[in-house]
Amino acid sequence: MSKWLPRRHKRPDAPLRLYVFPHSGGSAGEYLLWADDLPRVEVVGVQAPGRGGRVEEDAYTRMSDLVAAVVAEAAFTGPFAFFGHSLGAVVAYEVALALRAAGREGPRHLYASAHEAPHRTVPRPHALDDASLIAAVEAEHGPLPAEIHEDAEWRSLVLGGLRGDLGIVSTYGRTTAPPLDCPITAFAGADDEVAADDVAAWAGCTTGPFRLRVFAGGHFYFREQHDDILRFLAADLDAVGAR
Repeated sequence: MSKWLPRRHKRPDAPLRLYVFPHSGGSAGEYLLWADDLPRVEVVGVQAPGRGGRVEEDAYTRMSDLVAAVVAEAAFTGPFAFFGHSLGAVVAYEVALALRAAGREGPRHLYASAHEAPHRTVPRPHALDDASLIAAVEAEHGPLPAEIHEDAEWRSLVLGGLRGDLGIVSTYGRTTAPPLDCPITAFAGADDEVAADDVAAWAGCTTGPFRLRVFAGGHFYFREQHDDILRFLAADLDAVGAR
């Protein structure tokens, strides 16, 4: 099994694969649990260095390098869709553009969650000491796991990956490539610091259909609205797989 593409359940006969791109500093593991609620889909993580089981590897700090590595190392086989949360939404978008540029099959649908549209992306702090970085992240997204505060070795590993991700955002310059033509569905949390209007601007990233869904909750609304979001995705992915 590719270390780039972990999965919880192998479903080779599923009509659709959902590749999930995690948030800044996050692991694909949380999203792979969705496979239990999406029995007709094979859920596959996109796990970059510096995350999850790869936490001891050096994280990428530039979007172009990360996207090039994903396209070179990850074999996206399908039909498939992309789901990206927070920074993962922009990474998924850039990977979709790179697949198109390489003449490879792209996603049938892109789900962009809790991040402003690429052309509205703003820098995040990353050149901070540990305490200041933790405070900045918690102020925007809520408490980090207690282990990060209590275990210095674990904190160093996790913050290394997080700094890499925030460095990607801070050095990101949106591509001038034409927009995608696959449908995009954008998700926002009603109480998120990321404004719904900025999430709605994903409409400009496709020439195809666009929808915006706003759920109750903050940046990680899908933790609070787990049943609602998985019920929506299950029905929607059935339709995507049937195209």
